[in-house]
Amino acid sequence: MDAIIKCIETLRMKLDKHRKDGLKEYPTRTIFIDPLLQALGWDVRDPEEVELEYPTIDGKSVDYAPKINRKPVMFIEAKSLNDPLTDVKSITQVVGYAVNAGVEWCILTNGVTYKVYRSTVKAEAPDKLLFEISLDPKETEGMTIQQVAEQFARFSRDAMAKGLLDEIGEQIFTTGKVRKALDKLFMNPPNTLIRLIRSTIGDDSIKPTQVKEALKRLWAQTSEVDAAPTYRIGVEFAPEKTKVIGEEYTEEYHLKGKPLEVVELFKTIDKFCRELGPTAVQKKYLATYVRYTHGKNIFCCVHLQKSGLRVLLKLTYSDLENPPEYVRDVSNIGHLGVGDVELVIDSLQRFESAKSLIQKSFESNK
Repeated sequence: MDAIIKCIETLRMKLDKHRKDGLKEYPTRTIFIDPLLQALGWDVRDPEEVELEYPTIDGKSVDYAPKINRKPVMFIEAKSLNDPLTDVKSITQVVGYAVNAGVEWCILTNGVTYKVYRSTVKAEAPDKLLFEISLDPKETEGMTIQQVAEQFARFSRDAMAKGLLDEIGEQIFTTGKVRKALDKLFMNPPNTLIRLIRSTIGDDSIKPTQVKEALKRLWAQTSEVDAAPTYRIGVEFAPEKTKVIGEEYTEEYHLKGKPLEVVELFKTIDKFCRELGPTAVQKKYLATYVRYTHGKNIFCCVHLQKSGLRVLLKLTYSDLENPPEYVRDVSNIGHLGVGDVELVIDSLQRFESAKSLIQKSFESNK
């Protein structure tokens, strides 16, 4: 991990200068991508470990094909340093290369941001995005360099050999599929499910239509209890675009363009927060974060980033016993949301560790 951290620190020092230079693809590879791959344990000078310009079935090539036991386990396609990595054609191309070659994972990168896709998922190419991570500290605000390094280490040589990326992908993508299946089953339950429930209840006076409506109510309570949409007053200016008056803030607004891992993290923390007080906790979507209150007291604010969640809690940092490294005191730092303690949650495992702190904030602000 030390080698990865040192590499990230070195590359960050070069970032501003080379962005101004408008670095093209080849120098981006040599200055930014090659050193990071080396730090991740991939020897780009050894064609048996990383094959450059790996041939594809259409006669073209993919920039990097890292191998284990001489077999490609990942494709990496490089773009110029200032490329936004949003071109659907480029995403579809690298995902298509991986699918056709039977390679599970592929990455699209501009040397700073790395977008990791699982090629075999049945979805449109952009929706195969599992997670993304950036060298740019502005894109990973709140994350320690150790946390950033841990995210990059997910596709290190050691991690790929151990199947870590497969394990994360299986967990996230399967959870998403099951969530969608349950949504379909509960909102439009088949007769077999209704009969099974009636049989389990053992009360013939409860009619199938009543079971059906009860399932819809229960699932609506479990999966989504929204406050009324929140509308902006005035116009908000951002570097990328100007948003118009009257645009509503919804879950879709906050999830748009986020990797699937971030979506599942939000769904998980959202469910946890609401279940702390099923009839009392209220959720409100605001411009930059989602707010959870118990009565009039705010206990949790969640800001969705492309690299994870920044969670603000109404706790006093000095009252915490041995807080983990992903927790920091922001009482004297400008920040979005209400609360003096910030958690950076970038995996389901980290969320499990953070649950006790979220519950503590809830109980302290009843």
